[in-house]
Amino acid sequence: MNRLNGKTALVTGGRQGIGRAIVDRFVIEGAQVMTCGRGPRPRDLPQAVLWETADVAQKFDVDALTDRVVAAFGELSVLVNNAGLQIEKTIVETTDRDWDLLMGVNAKAVFMLCRDCIPIMGKGGSIINIGSISASSADPGLALYNASKAFVQGLTRSIAVDHGPAIRCNAISPGWILTGMADAAFAAAGDTEQAKRDALARHPAGRFGQPADIANLALWLASDEAAFATGQCYTLDGGLTAASPLNPGLF
Repeated sequence: MNRLNGKTALVTGGRQGIGRAIVDRFVIEGAQVMTCGRGPRPRDLPQAVLWETADVAQKFDVDALTDRVVAAFGELSVLVNNAGLQIEKTIVETTDRDWDLLMGVNAKAVFMLCRDCIPIMGKGGSIINIGSISASSADPGLALYNASKAFVQGLTRSIAVDHGPAIRCNAISPGWILTGMADAAFAAAGDTEQAKRDALARHPAGRFGQPADIANLALWLASDEAAFATGQCYTLDGGLTAASPLNPGLF
């Protein structure tokens, strides 16, 4: 408890899933938190959390969000770039509109928010980018999503190198976390239940991840306990990518 006392945080995409779990955990640990999303404020969002309706793919909204952070907090301690979306298409099926939509949220928004927020972060500031294991192990039928998460990893390392030691920057690369995105990916496989069984068999941890699992790692990266951690992409996938494709659990 109270591991984030005195810290301020901006978490994008905090309405549900991983983002909401991070918001809730940061509040419990004593941080002042602002979050955002495209729609109205969620009714169940804790009153202590500041809410902004914003499309982080739009420069005007990102600039306004940054101004609100300054007005509310004065200085930002932690930025969590969590907002993201996926489109279940191969590269041949992907349209220019798909590119603009997905890359706008998953890549351009991360770039703009880091660019705007680094100047308002105090020494010891922490940026946490939510990536994916799809950055290095491509999921079928998610061409743009896979590419966008590879961008996030590259940008994470560059920020750490260019802006340390004042700013730390790390990424979390989740595996199969039980959110709406995971449901959509399983559905795209055709036989949803068989896809889930096959995926679960490849997890040495014996289960899929929960948003709280990612929030726990984000808490550590945001805290002073992680003062020596920067430029890293932390895989949190229940051992999925550690296992051989010949996992006995599949046979």
